[in-house]
Amino acid sequence: MKFFTTLIAAAGLALISLSTTAAVALAEDGKPGLFVNLTTDDTWSAAKAISFAHQKALKNGHEPVAIWLNVRGVYLADKKRPSHVHGLMAESGTSIQDMLTAFIADGGQVIMCSACSKAAGLTQADYIDGVTMGTWPVVEGLLFDPDVKSLAW
Repeated sequence: MKFFTTLIAAAGLALISLSTTAAVALAEDGKPGLFVNLTTDDTWSAAKAISFAHQKALKNGHEPVAIWLNVRGVYLADKKRPSHVHGLMAESGTSIQDMLTAFIADGGQVIMCSACSKAAGLTQADYIDGVTMGTWPVVEGLLFDPDVKSLAW
C-alpha cells in the first residue's frame, strides 16, 4: 500500500511541475489567445461578441484572437447586407461590418465557415475585405491550441 501512496504522490508532483512549467512558458510568451464561436446574425449579440474580442482581448495583448462566423453568423460579414447595431454603437453609426473591418485592421482574424457560407449562398466575393474562408486545418489549429481559450456567442 505504501508503494501505491508513494507512486500517487510522485505522479501528483509531476503533474504540478508540468502545470507550472506550462504556465511559466505561457507567461513568458504572452497572453493566451481567444477563439470566439459566433453563430448568430442577431446584431445585438454579434456587436457584444465582436466588441469583446476586439476591445477586451485583442487590444489587451491576447494573441491570436479569431472570430469564427458560422451558422447564421456568416451573414454578418456580407457586404451587401445592412446591419443595425444596438446600444452605444448605434450613436456612432458603426455597423457590424465596420466593427469586423476595424477588428481585422488591428490584427484580429475573421474566419468564415465554408459549409455555412455555401448553405447561405455566399462566396468569398460577398464578404468584406480581410475575411478568411475557413478550412478544417485553420479552425482546428486555433480551437485545439492549448494556449487559446474558446468562447461561444
